Amino acid sequence: MAVREAKGFKVNYLIIFLSGLVLLISALLVFLLIIKNIYGNYELREIVPTKDNLKILQNSKVKKAAILYSKYTENMLPAGSTWLRDNVDTWKKFIKNAKMDYDIISDQTIELGRHYEYKLIILPGSKSLSDKEVMHLKRYIENGGSIFVTGGPATFSNEGKWRGWDFFTEVFGLKFNREIKPEETYKVHTLRGNLPITAQIPTGYALKVATWDRPIYAEVLEPRATQVSFWYDFRKEAGLVREEIQKSAGIAYGTYGKGRFVWYGFELNSILGVQKDYINFEKLFNNSVNWLIYNPTAFVKDWPSPYEAAIVFIPTIMEQPGNISNLNPFMDFKQTPVTFFVDQNAALKYPGLIKLLAKKGEIGAIIDIGFLESPEDTINKLFSKEVQIANLEYVADTLSKIADKKVKAIMPLNGYYDDNTLQGMAAFNYDFLVTDSLTDRSVPEVRIRNNKSIMIITKTARDDYEIVRNYGLTKPEYQRYTYEEDIDRVIFEGGLYVFKVHTEYQLLPQYAGVIRDVMRYARNKNMWIASLKDLREWWIRREGVEVRYESRSKRRIAVELTNPTDERADALVVQVNLNRKVKNIDVSTDIINTPIPKFRLSDDGQTIYFYLDKMDPHETRSLLVDFDNIEG
Repeated sequence: MAVREAKGFKVNYLIIFLSGLVLLISALLVFLLIIKNIYGNYELREIVPTKDNLKILQNSKVKKAAILYSKYTENMLPAGSTWLRDNVDTWKKFIKNAKMDYDIISDQTIELGRHYEYKLIILPGSKSLSDKEVMHLKRYIENGGSIFVTGGPATFSNEGKWRGWDFFTEVFGLKFNREIKPEETYKVHTLRGNLPITAQIPTGYALKVATWDRPIYAEVLEPRATQVSFWYDFRKEAGLVREEIQKSAGIAYGTYGKGRFVWYGFELNSILGVQKDYINFEKLFNNSVNWLIYNPTAFVKDWPSPYEAAIVFIPTIMEQPGNISNLNPFMDFKQTPVTFFVDQNAALKYPGLIKLLAKKGEIGAIIDIGFLESPEDTINKLFSKEVQIANLEYVADTLSKIADKKVKAIMPLNGYYDDNTLQGMAAFNYDFLVTDSLTDRSVPEVRIRNNKSIMIITKTARDDYEIVRNYGLTKPEYQRYTYEEDIDRVIFEGGLYVFKVHTEYQLLPQYAGVIRDVMRYARNKNMWIASLKDLREWWIRREGVEVRYESRSKRRIAVELTNPTDERADALVVQVNLNRKVKNIDVSTDIINTPIPKFRLSDDGQTIYFYLDKMDPHETRSLLVDFDNIEG
């Protein structure tokens, strides 16, 4: 109906109403489109201000962690002890750094059932809990809650009476084996690689854990729990490697009912070391939290697909050089890449042999750069920088002329090196340093000196000096078993097995056949048998690619892959741990002309593998991953 206004204009209220309605609907559609572009798939019921949604917004506990300050545990401590308070204070710092809010709760909070709405419950050293707490914690995790615990939780009652390990075994699927006595200052704790909670930590990383709190050895009993680490130290300890690793878990994660847990067999305050140790431990902690609250983690896999570990074969020629010929009857040098490390005196005495070996593989130099008994040796010392450089120059020049090919790798005669060694290597364009020094990882490390990248490959397993000479294992079957144990350990870690043998021991005619068996065993275990050159090229490409990720919503994560180097990266696998079961994966991009790599969802529905055929220098790919949740 039209109405005449004072100035003679007609106003059609129906048209105004309809126009406004169209604008409102258009705005709503644009809003929904923007929401979809940012957050991916969603359901209208999730964004409509219903009673349930408003309740979630008003509930301050939903996105918080609850840290238990257990008075029952504190009552067991000596009078005046600040042990629990110190532990709780450390947890506060770590949780805050993980960008998560928290509340400090009491034993009574759990006993009264007021903890169920928290996203994560933390039990720092809570060895004394009441029966009511145990009952409510079980119910909490069975119904989908997550708990993060250290030490031996609930092994004592609220009255300080011994309860035992029933809670530990039932909830975590672990068996308590023993406590570590504090006779040693610290214990080496080795982390496995390529797991959701060890993402972007070097495979085989060795944490140093103080023993004053009596850390715990445990054993995984059920497939719902995954062993993340082990206390067994192959460098110092005797015993059957496979069994000792299995019995010495120090970190595990898994499920119980609908819920999740992460268990550390030590307290956070027990970590010792230098800055990089604390950085890697914080990564471990943050990954653990992300897994517990269903947030993603991601990393570039250590080895080309489909390999989970790698091996390099390094025969060394010092005494009895002629024994190197014992490889010939069973070694196909075209199928098995080899780097022969040669002592300069042996090279000068047997130049014809060295020329022949240079046709079968690469040649490395064994160089005397001084003597140390151990990295802590304060009596002996390595040669000065000038002497080391002179030796590096002389050996490289002499051996290269004899072999008629450039020598790119060195092995210190006595195992150790220093920064002067690396400076000298950079000056003469060496690519590899293979050393008996023990390190904090079981994968290579690349260091840059004078704009030259040097790959350092350290000892990751027992060689024939230990197996034949020190252990006195003269029966081939015992030698074979010992090598295979170390291969299994390295595969469990996901690292690099350095198979080093000597002409005066494993290459003796009565023992050489074991080498064939060991290499066959590695092949059957699907290890990548790599040359040093292939290893270097792969590792530099692998380390050059960076992965960033963030959760956009319940059904979308954003993944950014970048190659900031000047080299093309080929055949990489990026593992994105969604840390929840999903289905109906869809990968897209919001940047035009961005190629989408091939991808695969794992059988358990929690991990996406991206297969990058190539990434050009300085290329970036921004990917949006959408999915439907099954859990989380």
